[in-house]
Amino acid sequence: MPLPLQVFNFQGSVEPMQIDADPQEDQQNAPDTNYIVENPTLDLEQYATSYSGLMRIERLQFIAEHCPQLRVEALKMALTFVQRTFNVDTYEEIHRKLTEASRSCTDSATPPGWHNYAMGCCLPAQSLEHGGDSRRCAVTLGELDRARSPQAIHRTDICCFVRVQGVPDTVPEGGVVPPPLDSAWAESTRKKALLKLEKLDTDLKNYKGNSIKESIRRGHDDLGDHYLDCGDLSNALKCYSRARDYCTSAKHVINMCLNVIKVSVYLQNWSHVLSYVNKAESTPEIAEQRGERDSQNQAVLTKLKCAAGLAELASRKYKPAAKCFLQASFDHCDCPELLSPSNVAVYGGLCALATFDRQELQRNVISSSSFKLFLELEPQIRDIIFKFYESKYASCLKLLDEMKDNLLLDMYLAPHVKTLYSQIRNRALIQYFSPYVSADMMKMAQAFNTTVAALEDELTQLILEGLINARIDSHSKILYARDVDQRSTTFEKSLHMGKEFQRRAKAMILRAAVLRNQIHVKSPPREGSQGELTPANSQTRMSTNM
Repeated sequence: MPLPLQVFNFQGSVEPMQIDADPQEDQQNAPDTNYIVENPTLDLEQYATSYSGLMRIERLQFIAEHCPQLRVEALKMALTFVQRTFNVDTYEEIHRKLTEASRSCTDSATPPGWHNYAMGCCLPAQSLEHGGDSRRCAVTLGELDRARSPQAIHRTDICCFVRVQGVPDTVPEGGVVPPPLDSAWAESTRKKALLKLEKLDTDLKNYKGNSIKESIRRGHDDLGDHYLDCGDLSNALKCYSRARDYCTSAKHVINMCLNVIKVSVYLQNWSHVLSYVNKAESTPEIAEQRGERDSQNQAVLTKLKCAAGLAELASRKYKPAAKCFLQASFDHCDCPELLSPSNVAVYGGLCALATFDRQELQRNVISSSSFKLFLELEPQIRDIIFKFYESKYASCLKLLDEMKDNLLLDMYLAPHVKTLYSQIRNRALIQYFSPYVSADMMKMAQAFNTTVAALEDELTQLILEGLINARIDSHSKILYARDVDQRSTTFEKSLHMGKEFQRRAKAMILRAAVLRNQIHVKSPPREGSQGELTPANSQTRMSTNM
């Protein structure tokens, strides 16, 4: 005899109200940090293996913050990885977030012991009981099997939860049980970290007593590595910076710069990143351009360009960022503590699309043998670039929209997705109209997969910003290019170039005269100290005082 079932049918849950963003923020291109990504196509496990160290943990936490669908999985992976480090504070924070996410998942899932049978299920007519907002029915398994019979009533406005009487409750579908907080591991790890810190500090004092620069430098680096493993970024930066005074070769200086750059990226101190990138590039081994023969130099240069690209991207300088990423070498791109080769393809490709003209795009991206290897890792970005160059703007913009959700889960690119997409679309509109004297806005709207009214608003904004020299016939829906007097424009350009040449010539003559007369201008001495004066400078000052 089949077991009787009880079925509870509840109305669909009410979605929370979504508040529109302030339009003034949109105009200022302010990054929105409270967005939610609903439909990602990200392979989280493969994504996480592309990074190492603190970068993996931070990226997984960012995904968990903005994607409810991947939140629990991302936090579990971050929790597992952080237990390989000494970072106990981050472990406790991630565990707290995982507990909250699991609780919210369980609350929104099927009630314990009740299994979601179907949405819009079919039940025998005689088994339905109407009463109030909820609808209750008691049926057997056999009746549920016959639920698709012609006599069944098809309900599409209710959700059915089925419970078999006598069967013990199980974990609800969609519910998640977080791992318990490992207090013993946390306590033992704290003790181990403290013991290791004391040992490294004692070793460093001994090295300083022996006055061996190489040992002192290594001691500071080891301390910095330990602080970084514990998540103490400020002290890690101090230790790496102190190693600068004990560098005895260009290789040591480069290693110190790379360590400082890495921690500065984690701290998002972008001016510091650019400063140390320039310092590393000015060392003889890098400045002499021996990278063609030395693979180690190429690896260092690639790390420097990737870090500089991140800093320029964060500063919203998209063209310099694109140039930095385009200079990376695919064969030597091994910096998982900062970014992956796929990131180089995406960051460089989108920044190039947003800022390069057709000639620059063809010369620096499409014809670049080194960057083509990066694009092979991201076929979607490669297709977007080629379709943009071939003026297939509808397909290009459609592909961009398809990958937007995944881009919003990238912690460094997400604040710039809206701005980059807007610049890419504007550049497409400008390039589409550039060869024409007039353009039918109906056909133009079809090419950009939009409405005529929306296209007219976009073109109006571009005209007001001076990006398109045209006027709109709103009645006929035609865009006319303004007539430009090429003769007067050429004369104005020639006069401007002549004045610029005169200014540069006078500056060169003045500089030559200053050098010939040995005139030196120095900054005033600091803190009341007497600055050194060259003979020529002292004579000049004496004659001035007289």
